[in-house]
Amino acid sequence: MAHPAIVEVDIETLARGAAAGDPLALNALLAAIRPETLRLCARFLPNREDAEEACQDALWAVTRGIASFQGRSTFRTWLYGLTANRARSTYQAMRRRYDGEAGGAPLPDPPDPRRTSVVAGTRLDLLDALDELPAEYAEAATLRDVLGLGYADIAALLDVPEGTVKSRIHEARRRLRLRLSDYR
Repeated sequence: MAHPAIVEVDIETLARGAAAGDPLALNALLAAIRPETLRLCARFLPNREDAEEACQDALWAVTRGIASFQGRSTFRTWLYGLTANRARSTYQAMRRRYDGEAGGAPLPDPPDPRRTSVVAGTRLDLLDALDELPAEYAEAATLRDVLGLGYADIAALLDVPEGTVKSRIHEARRRLRLRLSDYR
């Protein structure tokens, strides 16, 4: 197995090449990031098929948006932000289907706690709570608390000062605590 630092350099190099319009670099980049992108999506979505759908959406978004990657942050940081947005969008689309807004089936009965993992249920509660936050709070909290990015990386990704990131995360956590306490 390759050393992680070597893989990181390769991904960054591939990302720069893909951003410059090299189709071979883009294909290699997509193949290299797919497993990690799927893992990130699975942190949000407890159902494997939904995580796969979000992963495909994220990879398609990378393909469409790679030319806009400017290198203000690492490619991986950019990818995490993009993937978080795609996973949340997939969840919102699922909710619309179940809520009948898209002409889909009615919302199913609540999951049986004897058959649903605590982690999966908690993850869905978190996604519901994140949906109720203003976008700037939800995005900052997701990048920090779900994907584990550092404050400096989040600040670079969102193009805001680090203090603003900390403030948004603090407020998001406060609101999430209140919202999640309603589920108990």
